[in-house]
Amino acid sequence: MIIKKNYVKELTWRGMLQDIMPGTEDLLNKGMTTGYIGFDPTADSLGVGNLVQIMSLLHFQRCGHRPIALIGGATGMVGDPSGKSAERNLLDENTLNHNLNAQKAQLEKFLNFDCGANSAAIVNNYDWFKDFTFLDFIRDVGKHLTVNYMMAKDSVKSRLESGMSFTEFSYQLVQGYDFYYLWKNHGVMLQMGGSDQWGNIVTGTELIRRKAGGEAFALTTPLIKKADGTKFGKTEGGNIWLDPKRTSPYKFYQFWLNAADADVSNYIRIFSVKEREEIEVLEAEHSAAPHLRLLQKALAEEITIRVHDEDSLTQAKAASVALFGNSIDGLLDLPQATFSEVADSITQFEITASALTQGINIMDLLASSTNICKSKSDAKRAIEQGGISINKEKISDVNLIINTSSIIKGIYILLQSGKKNYYSIKITAA
Repeated sequence: MIIKKNYVKELTWRGMLQDIMPGTEDLLNKGMTTGYIGFDPTADSLGVGNLVQIMSLLHFQRCGHRPIALIGGATGMVGDPSGKSAERNLLDENTLNHNLNAQKAQLEKFLNFDCGANSAAIVNNYDWFKDFTFLDFIRDVGKHLTVNYMMAKDSVKSRLESGMSFTEFSYQLVQGYDFYYLWKNHGVMLQMGGSDQWGNIVTGTELIRRKAGGEAFALTTPLIKKADGTKFGKTEGGNIWLDPKRTSPYKFYQFWLNAADADVSNYIRIFSVKEREEIEVLEAEHSAAPHLRLLQKALAEEITIRVHDEDSLTQAKAASVALFGNSIDGLLDLPQATFSEVADSITQFEITASALTQGINIMDLLASSTNICKSKSDAKRAIEQGGISINKEKISDVNLIINTSSIIKGIYILLQSGKKNYYSIKITAA
């Protein structure tokens, strides 16, 4: 498993290095280092937004170091104010334990837990906080950091006007103690995280220095932003999750396949384990023929296999080919659940079963029941020019009546306008 590389240089060329404490690179170059990243357990699945930190640990291990993933069973009961405008809901112990187990299973797909000295480990900070009384905490931890020091952190200053509870204010002390505990008991010398965590991370290094006279280090990655300014990891349908029950492998695959050209070079460096030379070759080939979307396909295939499996990738690719193919047969051959995912992933309209039973003129369907065409005259022109297809068959009759005979897979009708515009009509009961 050990692939000895300079971790800092690896992160740098991949665009994954934001801030680094002086001395960190020297520490890493001396030999195997144990480092950790904390994960928020407020959901029973990690999302693609977590993948930057997961990949940080993966590359850390591949560079010969020992990664620890800390699942915040205790801190999940508190709530990190970093990057948030309001206090979040706290979770009960049963919910947290369910979330912890689900996230652990996902992390095991990225990290090697059985490879000798640099085997990964997962820890839960609830284990060392559950018997830590409040009085002991403020006596043994709180006394080492001043209120002035804590209030100077950006995560606190940004919330002073709107208000912050003592619970959230104390979060940096709790996270700082995590670092101290892992430094003392597990030999952890480095904490990593997103750039919004810098203040919390250095609180840990400061606590180690003040409480034990020790030394520890910090490193952060940049927060990913899409070229169009929208938030990475979200679509119109919401978050993209690693759990197939929350985000199907097809939708997961499509998320990466639809990455903009302006973003994909950044993404493939971060989320792939391909070496620099291979990525640069792919970039050159992509630039020569961008319509082939070689970068997107390479990234989508690699990350879908890692998060799901090869069978899921095969099915996702088959569904994608079927949607954009010339025959309806491929779509009809898909399992019902996969077909529904495909139909729901494109622009969708709804028509009641009773309306369809009565029959709808094709031009009314295009211009009134949906807004695929701006007007009936536009609809007529599109039909006469051969630009409209229903269930992969071109329509030439402007007087065609669409009824229940056009329904496929029980509740759908598929429409296509031109070469690239795909729509689905879902038949509803009411």
